[in-house]
Amino acid sequence: MPGGGASGLRLRRYRGLRPGDRVAVVAPSGPAEPARLEAGCAVLRDLGLDVVVGEHALDRVNLGAPGPVRDDWQRLAGGDADRAADLQAAWCDPRVRAVICARGGYGATRVLDHLDWTALAAATGPAAFGPKILHGSSDITALHVAFGARLGVTTSFGPMPAGKVADLGPSAPGGGGPDDVQTLDGLRAALFRDGATVLPGVRALRSGRAEGPLTGGTLTLLTALLGTPYAPPPAAGRVVFLEDVAEAPYRIDRMLVQLLQAGWFDGAAGVALGSWERSGDPAELDAVFSARLGPLQVPILAGVPAGHGPRQRTLELGAPVLLDAGALTLEAPGGAR
Repeated sequence: MPGGGASGLRLRRYRGLRPGDRVAVVAPSGPAEPARLEAGCAVLRDLGLDVVVGEHALDRVNLGAPGPVRDDWQRLAGGDADRAADLQAAWCDPRVRAVICARGGYGATRVLDHLDWTALAAATGPAAFGPKILHGSSDITALHVAFGARLGVTTSFGPMPAGKVADLGPSAPGGGGPDDVQTLDGLRAALFRDGATVLPGVRALRSGRAEGPLTGGTLTLLTALLGTPYAPPPAAGRVVFLEDVAEAPYRIDRMLVQLLQAGWFDGAAGVALGSWERSGDPAELDAVFSARLGPLQVPILAGVPAGHGPRQRTLELGAPVLLDAGALTLEAPGGAR
């Protein structure tokens, strides 16, 4: 595999940030709205971070051949090569300690073929210093999977500057509610390595206890990567986290069936289900998850506050977790900072 690959379940955990560290905000997927991007970057600056923005973060192109941009068509934050160049430049810049994706949408899978994985591996960092952070969620799941498998590092799944983070500043309309406070506190704790992360679930669809590295992300992206050179490594021995947005229950069922038929769930240790915002009747979703995943005979915890919902807690994909009937607990690494 170009750039090497992780040979086992244990990945190198990213090093926590310190006040004053530089973070680069890039847009590997959809275009960021300028005002929201600036609002989100201001929140990151309020955390004590030195924020720089990728050269093409505010670019806009349509999906097809270059030409006049139509706002009523799907747009990307620049051409595939340009979005990849921003991501690679940030990861390979020794002054940058975290690469934070501006928003999701669509387009991250198109970036993967344009990245120099050997260069990315060389820039990942010596063992004594620790890897830098890749942070984002939703469509960024494609990058989480590829960075974990090809670079052997953990990554950070959570809210993004031009998304939820833009609503967390003191001047944001309606900001400062309990969901926003928990989202911001969770982001700070994850990026700065401020203790263990405990995410309480709402209900156990199947009781039990499981331990293992955390894998998964947004269901649509995990399914889209099957059969490609960037397919997610099998979930054997791992705790699977799944979430999505605006997907009907039958579509969620179809994607679960595809992953099951591909053998991806074989040997999984447990399943943690995050938010399923605008995805139909919660009772129907529970029925789908119980029917499809129940036969795995592993613990299944629903209602974990991570994903696209109002509470977007941050998870470290690839890190060891404990799943029980009430919560998903992420182990805090010793000496991480």
